[in-house]
Amino acid sequence: MYGYGDRRVLRRGSPVDDGLGHAMMASMSVASANSARTGTQITIAGVRRVFDGGMVAVDGVDLTIAAGDFLAILGPSGSGKSTLLRMIAGLDQPTTGTISLQHSADQQAAHADVAFVFQDAHLLPWRNVLRNVVLPLELVGVPRAERITAARQALSRVGLADVERLYPNQLSGGMRMRVSLARALVTQPKLLLLDEPFAALDEITRHQLDEQLRILWKDTGMTVIFVTHSIMEATFLAERAIVVSRRPAKVVLDRRLALPPTRTSELRGQPQFAAEMSVLLTALEKHF
Repeated sequence: MYGYGDRRVLRRGSPVDDGLGHAMMASMSVASANSARTGTQITIAGVRRVFDGGMVAVDGVDLTIAAGDFLAILGPSGSGKSTLLRMIAGLDQPTTGTISLQHSADQQAAHADVAFVFQDAHLLPWRNVLRNVVLPLELVGVPRAERITAARQALSRVGLADVERLYPNQLSGGMRMRVSLARALVTQPKLLLLDEPFAALDEITRHQLDEQLRILWKDTGMTVIFVTHSIMEATFLAERAIVVSRRPAKVVLDRRLALPPTRTSELRGQPQFAAEMSVLLTALEKHF
């Protein structure tokens, strides 16, 4: 989770070291850690991002993502997918256009309700699993007993209740990503953003984590946005998939996937799954 590339300030202007910088997210609050788990609606209007030097990463993106939806953003490497995700998280700002988060028609969301899972787990090697997961709550002053209870619940939900005393170097790559996911879930986010978190894992582990993420999404009601360049992963995970062109990212396909709400590994071999993959592949190939 988290993973800021720059250094952040924790309190009174004292810089947090790089390890803790990776462990922080956009200004969480104790209230967000204890809030009801409901999804966030996102409205993206005319968003364009131009970096120094004139490189256009994202251009003219308009999207409305319903509260509680599971959206996959699919596109070639370097297309601007991650830039768009970072802007949704508030880690970057559009050059033009607006991005707004709302829990309901009249309640503006805060970035405190957002959790971000990056490609690397960014676990602190000197902390065991439990102490990695409690870190977000520890940073904002949640009492020790409460944060430990919340962390153990989060670990249980990702199937790691029995490894809380182990350290990151004792875990497999898939287990480290589960810990990262638990660290995101411990704050009970209303919006979960994932930037190709399973890309470096073997295919079987990746499939298992995809299935588990679907279950967690259904259980929590949070909104999930998942960036990937895997057509199979996008098809399996998402209720809705958008395909973006090569840089600058523009939406070239916006599709509600005609697949059952409950998805198991057997679905990947079914004709309707292949048909949806084919639609996404055609759009990718046309705009690669």
